[in-house]
Amino acid sequence: MVPNPTLGWERLQDVFYRKRIEYSMMWNDEVNLSEFIVAGAPYGGAIALVRDTSRPMSYRGPESRQKMILIYSNAGKLICNIPWDKGSIRGVGWSNNEQLLIVGEDGNVRLYHDFQGAFTQFSLGKEAEDHGVAECRFWGTGFVARLSNNRFVAISRYEEPRPRPLAEISTTAVELHGWNIAPPSYTLSRHVEVFLGVNNTINVIDSMESQDKRLQEGPFTHVAVSSNGALLVLYTSYGKIYVISSDFSKKYSEYDTGTLDSPSQVLWCANDCVAVAWENEIRLVGPGGGALSFYYDSRIALVPEADGIRIISNEKCEFLSKVPDIVVDLFRIGSTAPSAILLDAVEQLEFKSPKADDNIQLIRSNLNEAVDACVKAASYEPEQYWQKRLLKAALLGKSVLELYSSDEFVEMCETLRVLNAVRYYDVGILITYEEFIRLTPERLIDRLISRQRYLLALRLSDYLQLPTDKIYIRWSCAKVKASPDDDNTICKTIVNKLKAVPGVSYEEIARTAYDEGRSKLATLLLNYEPRAGRQVPLLLDMEEDEIALIKAVESGDPDLIYYVLLHLKGKYSLAQFFRLVNDKPVASAVVEQLARNEGPELLKDFYYQDDRRADSALVIYREALLLDDVQDRMDKLKLGTKIYQDSKDPYPDAKAMEDHAKLYEHQLGYEKDYKTAFVGLTVAETIKKLIKIGQGSKASKMKGEFKVPDKMFIFLKEGTYPVPKKN
Repeated sequence: MVPNPTLGWERLQDVFYRKRIEYSMMWNDEVNLSEFIVAGAPYGGAIALVRDTSRPMSYRGPESRQKMILIYSNAGKLICNIPWDKGSIRGVGWSNNEQLLIVGEDGNVRLYHDFQGAFTQFSLGKEAEDHGVAECRFWGTGFVARLSNNRFVAISRYEEPRPRPLAEISTTAVELHGWNIAPPSYTLSRHVEVFLGVNNTINVIDSMESQDKRLQEGPFTHVAVSSNGALLVLYTSYGKIYVISSDFSKKYSEYDTGTLDSPSQVLWCANDCVAVAWENEIRLVGPGGGALSFYYDSRIALVPEADGIRIISNEKCEFLSKVPDIVVDLFRIGSTAPSAILLDAVEQLEFKSPKADDNIQLIRSNLNEAVDACVKAASYEPEQYWQKRLLKAALLGKSVLELYSSDEFVEMCETLRVLNAVRYYDVGILITYEEFIRLTPERLIDRLISRQRYLLALRLSDYLQLPTDKIYIRWSCAKVKASPDDDNTICKTIVNKLKAVPGVSYEEIARTAYDEGRSKLATLLLNYEPRAGRQVPLLLDMEEDEIALIKAVESGDPDLIYYVLLHLKGKYSLAQFFRLVNDKPVASAVVEQLARNEGPELLKDFYYQDDRRADSALVIYREALLLDDVQDRMDKLKLGTKIYQDSKDPYPDAKAMEDHAKLYEHQLGYEKDYKTAFVGLTVAETIKKLIKIGQGSKASKMKGEFKVPDKMFIFLKEGTYPVPKKN
C-alpha cells in the first residue's frame, strides 16, 4: 500500500504540523515513564532513564531496588545499565557528543564518555557541597546548577570543568517559581544567562550582574528560550502564555490555556511555536494565538531538537515538527507547484502515458527549480517510498535539462542511505537531515562506535570515504576489555584484524590492556606499534624501562633517547642508571653529552663507572684550571695525576699534568722565598725571572727537572729568547 504523505498533518493557523510515529517501543511493559526522570541526547540520541524518587514506583523484584541509570535507544532497545552509588540525583543531561552527565545532590558530577561506564568526575565546589544541588539545566557544552540556597553555579565546558558562581538575585524578598537558561551562543555577552521567575517578575543573571526586568504579569513558573535565542516564552501560574523577545523589548503574543494545572514541560518546537506538555496532553500554541492539541493515555516526555520535538511515551516514539513549505507545495491536494507536476510526471511515465511529456513541457521554464525542490523535499521525508519517488522525479527532471550539476543529487542519495541505516529500529538513532548536517558524519560515526556498532560504523565510513582507523582501534579496545581469551590469542586476533589497516596505531590498544591489568598483552601489542614515539611513553608508564630505552635507541631519534634518559636518571640512582646504559653505545654517547651539559661531577662519575680514567683525569684537569686558589689547583692536579698513575695503560697527558703540579709547587716556594710573583708564569718565564733575580742555580735546577733544552736555556740567560707575552 502506498503510504499517504500527508498522514498526520494538522493545521495550526496557516501552518501545517505533522506528528510521525517513528518507533513502537521495544521495552514493552518493562518501563513506565511515570516512574522515571527522562533525558534525551540531542540529534536523535539515546534516552536516559533515572528513577524519580519523588514518585511511587512498582516493585519488580530485588533488582528494582538497585540504583541504575538505564540507557535506551529511541526504539526502546536497552543499550546499557550504568550503576549509580553516589546518593540522590539532581540533574540528568547530555552533551552534544552524547556524553551522559549525572549531577549528585552533593555537587559531584560524573561525565560518562561512552556506554560502557567509563567516566570522569568533578565537583561543583565547596558551596555546592555545603548546601546541596536542587536542580540543573543543561545545554550542549555545559550546564547551570541551582543550589538549595538559590545560588547558581555554571560549568561552561565539559572538557575543562571550572565551576563559576553566578551573580546573586537582585530582588530582596525572593520567591523563586521557575527558571531556565540561555546558552552562551544565544547571548550578546557570550556567557550563559539564567532567566528566573522571581515573585511577579523575571530576573536575568549572568556571571557579573543580576537584572530585574520589572514585569508584572507573573509569577512565571516556566521559562523557555527558542532554538535561535531570539524569543522567550513565559508561562504563568494562572495558565497564561506570553511570547516576548529575549531582550524583553517586544511582546509578540498572549495565550490563555484555560487551566490552572501546572504543565510538566514548556518548550519551543524549533522557532515556530510553543509546546506545552501536561501529564497526557501536548498543546501547540502558534504565534497568532491558535492552538493544536494531542492526547495520550499515559505520561509523555518531550525532547527538544533543532527542527522539532521528540515525543517519548510508554508505547511509542514520535517526532513532531512543522511541515516545510517545500513539502506542502509538493503534496497539497491540487498543488500546481513545478515540483508537484514533476512528481506527477513520474507516475504518468510509469503508466506510459503521454501526459508525462506534457507535464515536463508545462514546467520547462521552472524545471531546474522543480528538480531542486524534489531533491530537498526528499531530505524531509522519513518514508523510504517517498524518498525514492522524489529522487526519481528529480532524476527524470535533470535528464531533460541540458546543464545541471548532479553533485547535490548524488550527495542527497548518499546521505539518505546513511540516515535510513541509522534510523533502523535495531539502531534507533532518530536523526533528521538537518540534524545530520549540524552533527556531521564524523560525529555520527562516533555515536555508532559508542554503541559498539562497529560493523555498521565501518561500512558507513567506507561509504562516506571517512577514515576507519578509529573504528578498528575502538573495536580492539573493547576486545581487550571483554575477551576471556589468553593474551597471545587476543594479540593474534587484533593483529590479524588490523594488519589490513596501514599505519594504524597500537598505542591506545596497548594502553587499554595495561589499564585493564594485562601488562603482558600490552607489551605484545606494542611490538606492532610502528612509531617509537608512541611506544616509549607507554613502556615507561609500564616500568619496562630497558625495553623503552632499546626502542628509543632503535628509533634513531636523539630527542626521544634524550627524553628516556632524563626519565631514567630521575628514577634510578646513578650507579643503577649507568649500569642500564653501559652496554648501549648510542645511549652512552647521549649520556656523555648530557653529563657535559650538567657539569663536571656527573661527567666524572660517568667516566669513572665506565673505567675511562684518562677522560676522567682530563675533566679534573679542566676543572683545576678554572679554580682561583692555587693550592686547590695543585690538589686537583695531583688527584688527576694519581688517576693517571693508577691506570695500567700509559697516557701521554699524565706527565704534563704532573709537571704542571710541580711547576705550581716550585712557584709557590719561590714566591715565599723571594717575595715576588711567580704563579701563573710558564717554565721559560719562571727560569728567566730566576736568572734575573740572581738565582742561577735554581734556574739550572728547573732546567734539568723540566728538561729544558740547552740552547733554549742559553738564550734565556742571555735574554735573547723571546718569551711570548700573555694576551
